[in-house]
Amino acid sequence: MYIHIGSDLSVLKRTVISVINLEEEPPAGKVVTGFLKNEDANGRLWYVTDDLPKTVIVTDSGSYVSSLSAQILQKRLNSEDIC
Repeated sequence: MYIHIGSDLSVLKRTVISVINLEEEPPAGKVVTGFLKNEDANGRLWYVTDDLPKTVIVTDSGSYVSSLSAQILQKRLNSEDIC
């Protein structure tokens, strides 16, 4: 099954490793900043939106910055429906 993560993009649910809530864990934090810089340097960071980023969805193929809230994404991950 797929999960819609913003814009016109969906990813396979089984590939999602983590959802980082940027509203609680600011990107200025050393760990998050280092992770995002590393993902970007390796060509594995994609921006799904031009709006204010709220989450980073980490998958086995890369990371996606999205304006969807962590709560919405968590509901979609826990849902049995195709999103």
